[in-house]
Amino acid sequence: MARPATERLRLGVPDIGALLAPFPGRTAATTRIAAASTLTVLITAMYGTPEAAISAYVIFFINRADRTSSIVMSAAMLILISIIIGLVILLGAYTLDNPMLRVACMAVVSATLLFLTSASKLRPVGAIVAMIVGFGLDELGLVPAGELATRGLLYAWLMVAIPIGANIVVNLVLGPSPRRLACDRLAHCLRLAAQSLRDPASDGIALGAVLRDGVQPVAGWLKLAKFEGSASAADVVALRQAAASTMAILMAADVACRQPGAALPAAQAEPIADTLDAMARMLDAGGYPVEIALSLPDAELPPVQQSVRRELRSAIERYAEPDEAAVPHTAPPPAKAGGFLDADAFTNRTHIHYALKTTGAAMFCYLLYQQLNWPGIHTCFITCYLVSLGTAAESVEKLTLRLAGCLIGAVVGTAALVYIVPALSSAGGLLALVFVGTWLSAWVAQGSPRIAYAGFQIAFAFYLCVIQGPAPGFDLTIARDRVIGIIVGNLVVYLVFTRVWPVSITGRIEGALAALARQWQQLVDARLPDARRQHAAAALGLQGAIAQDLVLARYEPASVGPASSWVDDCRRRLGVLDAIAGPLFLLAERFPGDPAVAASLRALRPAEAAHAAEAGGTAPGTPPAHPMTDHDTQTRDALLALVDKRLADMPPDGPGTSPSSHAQT
Repeated sequence: MARPATERLRLGVPDIGALLAPFPGRTAATTRIAAASTLTVLITAMYGTPEAAISAYVIFFINRADRTSSIVMSAAMLILISIIIGLVILLGAYTLDNPMLRVACMAVVSATLLFLTSASKLRPVGAIVAMIVGFGLDELGLVPAGELATRGLLYAWLMVAIPIGANIVVNLVLGPSPRRLACDRLAHCLRLAAQSLRDPASDGIALGAVLRDGVQPVAGWLKLAKFEGSASAADVVALRQAAASTMAILMAADVACRQPGAALPAAQAEPIADTLDAMARMLDAGGYPVEIALSLPDAELPPVQQSVRRELRSAIERYAEPDEAAVPHTAPPPAKAGGFLDADAFTNRTHIHYALKTTGAAMFCYLLYQQLNWPGIHTCFITCYLVSLGTAAESVEKLTLRLAGCLIGAVVGTAALVYIVPALSSAGGLLALVFVGTWLSAWVAQGSPRIAYAGFQIAFAFYLCVIQGPAPGFDLTIARDRVIGIIVGNLVVYLVFTRVWPVSITGRIEGALAALARQWQQLVDARLPDARRQHAAAALGLQGAIAQDLVLARYEPASVGPASSWVDDCRRRLGVLDAIAGPLFLLAERFPGDPAVAASLRALRPAEAAHAAEAGGTAPGTPPAHPMTDHDTQTRDALLALVDKRLADMPPDGPGTSPSSHAQT
């Protein structure tokens, strides 16, 4: 199977074209961002508030796929920024006449907020909040009197409050409900499964993508649907079961496509695919299929094909119908009070490192343009908060996207200033220009992480060039200085995160691989179908994240990153796990708790295998405790043979054996 573009180190033109291709929901999300940003520019033009470009850019950070989370996040951010601006006003009373104290307050407050960005639930918006605080304190140094300083801080509040209000309005009008998104996602997954069953020889990239992240968001959307009232409790239970069944269907379809001799004959595959398409149409209509009768011709199939057929049939016929006896047991356990901070907030040094590095980069840029007396490049200070990342690998990989996006946005914005803006006679023309530019950059930003950062930077540079005030502006000097500021900010962040204080991505990969092995072990041990399918979805999502991190690891400098052999071993290990996912899932579904399956999985964790051998644990090949027919035995042996064959290709040692003496954590 060809590797998807998101897992290649270097992207060619065909790869970029694939990443820019439409997918379900991309057009709607892009249009909402463009509408909210344009409405923000309209409001700022009506009231003449400063920094309208940054206000429009805030929309990119607070808009979410569904209307409920977008509105809740917007309201929460408004409350938070109001509290923070109040804090800044208090600080301003003591720092207005003391530049050194003001800079010290900027650094302390910035580091605190960035620490919370890394180590708490403030993560989605913390960097924006830190940037607003820095901007507010900076405004204090530009005014001669306390009343004007207060007015400047209120403008800083409006800089965020206006896009928040615009985002709420647009999502109330255009935002899809969480239930609608859940049904659309399940329908998309079913169609891809049907397509793969009809054409097992296809490359399987689309099927692999939905296996990694297709079903995972559904559980969150269903919680939001219950919260907003768009789905009853009974509908949520049924759709949660539908998500679990969809996961089983996708896993069975993956086995049929990828394992030798597992593809179903056309006489079996066609009626199953037709049924899946019909189920997808029901989900598109906002409902969910129940009481499905799947009629298949009788046929003697090889064991693996028989296992695929059985799993598909079981998942389809009980698609949205949970076992009433199992419902009390399959309901998720009461969540622990997680609190605001992460569990490792004060033990993981990564959080404080991130805060100090980003604050250091931002303060360097602040002092740079102050000492140069070049306020036009103040965007370097803002940029540090918007582009800071956790590891050297991410910083290097994203630098190219940032600079490319910045240059594209600057070229487009400058061309608009030269050829389009002079022809505009009203604010309406400027709004149309903003809508088009936002739509194009948001289309990129809504794509894969491999290109999303470019979309953010295109929008940022475009806004800073085109939106120069409440009316069309023509000053190319402003555009030039702002673009220079963006480039300076990007380069400073790059140098700090890769040369001054680098953090390798290897620690994150090692932890994720260990967590992945635990997920597969929990899947095999689970006795209830819903639990197995949830573990499968989590494991495949984690595999996708690790694959992305392994691509990023190649970008790290040799003094920081892992050796190539370590990355290759991790990649082979991940490839083995990807290959056994389908057969392992079918084994766990058909023979839950089988000790032979658990014994095979010990190859993923050599230390546990040695411990089990010393303790006289169950050896591979031990029959399960429950009686089996000859046909069951054949099926089990055939699936175990697929798993064992792949596990034999596993690197002998785990990847956590000192990947690089230079890697820092």
